Amino acid sequence: MKNFAELGISSGFVKGLTELHINTPTDIQNQVIPVLLAGPTDMVAQAQTGTGKTAAYGLPLLEQMDANKKTVQGLILCPTRELAQQVAKQLFKFTKYSAKIFTEAVYGGEPIDRQIGSLKRPTQIIVATPGRLIDLQRRKAVDLRTVKIVILDEADEMLSMGFKKELNEILSFLPAVKSKWLFSATMPQGIQEIIATHLSKNAVRIKVNPDSIVNTNISHQYIKCDDAEKLHQLQLFLKSEEENRGVIFCKTKTAAKTLAKQLIAKNIVTDAIHGDLLQKERDKVMRAFKNETLRVLVATDVAARGIDISDLSFVAHYQLPESDEYYTHRSGRTARAGKEGISMCFVNAAEYALLKGYERSLGITFEQVK
Repeated sequence: MKNFAELGISSGFVKGLTELHINTPTDIQNQVIPVLLAGPTDMVAQAQTGTGKTAAYGLPLLEQMDANKKTVQGLILCPTRELAQQVAKQLFKFTKYSAKIFTEAVYGGEPIDRQIGSLKRPTQIIVATPGRLIDLQRRKAVDLRTVKIVILDEADEMLSMGFKKELNEILSFLPAVKSKWLFSATMPQGIQEIIATHLSKNAVRIKVNPDSIVNTNISHQYIKCDDAEKLHQLQLFLKSEEENRGVIFCKTKTAAKTLAKQLIAKNIVTDAIHGDLLQKERDKVMRAFKNETLRVLVATDVAARGIDISDLSFVAHYQLPESDEYYTHRSGRTARAGKEGISMCFVNAAEYALLKGYERSLGITFEQVK
């Protein structure tokens, strides 16, 4: 297996990675980095969250930035402010021992005037949510004429959040772009249309083997119970986890809100994030969870995109997702950075068939817990 230097990453970035304890490239980094360093290219990469894709595209992007030019040369589009903040933070950490490349994150829910002020400083890379970027473009507060690399991160999620029109608009007004890199966990029809419209027919296509996506430090478990028993079984599980922290997933925002209320009534310190929250309400919940004021967070799949919380001991699936991609995305919230974690499923008779499907498609085995 190659190291980052052998993949073509320069010594300053390697030193920064080593300090972050990132020493061995993941599967997607091994596949993507050499291709993106080889010269201008379009790429479509299918990979889940938690596979190391930020470094997979972030390092080649940083390698191709000219620190002496004060113009915007790289653009990363993300579905949520949390992911935008996370990506910008990670790029900043990578550049600790290299020439200073400045990254600015812009997103909705914050005063636009403050972001306009920040963009007046020399900025080589912008990380943006699509709606806010278009607002800034219309106010002529951002100049994208010199962008040579554009990256769509979690493209399927941007689509599911209703950003298709904005993505088409942004990709149409980047005159100097030489490389377009699209990263997505799934490839629905809308993504195929964006690829066909905006990316080269010769775009390199990379798909990370699903067997290598699932973290081997995760213990996959399930409890069989009907819907009426689920709340009681979840309480027993949370009690067995004592002070450990985790995320409980529901399929709908109604279910997430209801479950959070039920757990609070049982004196379990929790809150929920879902699509009905205002940005400031969401920020308040996430702050409390990161500060460990909340032990448990109830979330929907879309609302959980972009959140990055370390040291989660478990994830619980109160309702199973329909797709194995979402199961992988959910379970990947635990067992980060070499630690172990539990992915616990509460399954009724109908969901049991889904569980067996995950075993076949993801190459994992679920252990039944009595």
